Amino acid sequence: MEGRSTQSSGAGLSTTPAQQNALGLALGRIAVAAGKPVLDLFRTGTSVRTKSDASPVTEADLAAERMILEGLRNLLPRMPVISEEQPETHQLAPDEAFVLVDPLDGTREFIAKRDEFTINIAVIAKGRPIAGAIYAPALGTLWYSGAESFRLDVAPGTEIGQEIRAQPVKVRSPLPGGLFALVSRSHRDPATEDFLARLSLLDRQPMGSSLKFCRIAEGSADLYVRLGPTHEWDTAAGDAILSSAGGQVVDRSGVRLRYGKAELGFRHAGFIASGGLRMSRDKDSALSMP
Repeated sequence: MEGRSTQSSGAGLSTTPAQQNALGLALGRIAVAAGKPVLDLFRTGTSVRTKSDASPVTEADLAAERMILEGLRNLLPRMPVISEEQPETHQLAPDEAFVLVDPLDGTREFIAKRDEFTINIAVIAKGRPIAGAIYAPALGTLWYSGAESFRLDVAPGTEIGQEIRAQPVKVRSPLPGGLFALVSRSHRDPATEDFLARLSLLDRQPMGSSLKFCRIAEGSADLYVRLGPTHEWDTAAGDAILSSAGGQVVDRSGVRLRYGKAELGFRHAGFIASGGLRMSRDKDSALSMP
């Protein structure tokens, strides 16, 4: 489908739909390559340590990050990269264009031997993600986006060629009887529970990592709400994929998320990710049909 991206700097990023799609696929190639050591360590086991914020980190996080950073140096050598496991990058004041990386989202699921962990890469331009890739090594599934969003089944470490058969993905319209919501398996907060309690839900399903964005993007769920604080690298790739599939990721006032908030530690106050739904801006936390 799309060829390899040759973009090399923030100032030279192309914005045609085909070039955006090619950039998303190029990010996907990097994520799939990084999936090989992650899956190997998932099968054999790895040591775990606790970071200063009490969250866990494993050798799989670090092995994936090393491969991703190497891939990005080749793909976008002059573009700043802000990565979860590189605290020194969290002090950067990013350029107009930069990359956000979460080398292993769902580390708790990884440690618990659940297959709901992902590798996440997104390119940000002017405060919004313009391309992204999420790879689930244990599922062998890649989602990527530029102007459009795609799904590709591919084994970890596979070299993705020039000609591929990626499946376009689109959000669905909500079912008449109510909404199917995905909720975090590891992160719960009262504000999120109160918000969901006011909605007409057919069902809710716990799920780990950024897989929730992908499931909404491909039309198998409607909603993912997390109103507690999150980091930008937790949402950037999912935002890119879901938005290009026809959905949106907004704050509780209905405004699309902005990226590059170095002064806030690259944090969001919370978000609402949805498919065929829209936030109403005239009433806080109100969901409406498009």
